[in-house]
Amino acid sequence: MTSLPHASGRRADAQHNIDAILDAAVENFALRPNATLAEIAKAAGVGRVTLYGHFASRAELVNAAMTRVLEQGDAVLEPLELDGDPAEALERLIGASWRLIHQSRSLLAAAQKELSSARIRDLHAGPAARAERLLARGQSEGVFRSDLPASWLVATLHNVLHGAADEINAGRLKPEDAARTVSLTLLAAFAA
Repeated sequence: MTSLPHASGRRADAQHNIDAILDAAVENFALRPNATLAEIAKAAGVGRVTLYGHFASRAELVNAAMTRVLEQGDAVLEPLELDGDPAEALERLIGASWRLIHQSRSLLAAAQKELSSARIRDLHAGPAARAERLLARGQSEGVFRSDLPASWLVATLHNVLHGAADEINAGRLKPEDAARTVSLTLLAAFAA
């Protein structure tokens, strides 16, 4: 019977290490998308062997960090009011989404180097479904154009949001102007 608490203690230690590694990965990738695994292990307070014991590759760690950030972002977006006028709701969604993207744009840059575009799309499935429901409702109410599928409008939304992050990284767009720029661009493109 004494081995059970010991095993439970090891599981708790392992989970603590995983959480510390993911926290350090998110923080380090947010500062520098090229952060090394050694830097992340050091920031997490674990050795590289421990890091590799939980994440066999850089891509695996980036995937886990992106998953964590998107789950946290989904929790922020879940209570967002998307009823009422679809155009106004889209502006609210863009504003809230933009803040999340801006906070994690360097992590996204790391993900774009390590993960396939299909995997990045899969990771964004929750936010994409939320946007698609809103855009489809806007189409059915005659607010958004209906000559294109809602899935295409979602892909456009995704690409414009992430394009804004690229423009900020390149120094061609100020972060404080991004949400308004994205909203004006998409509301004009999506208008019925």
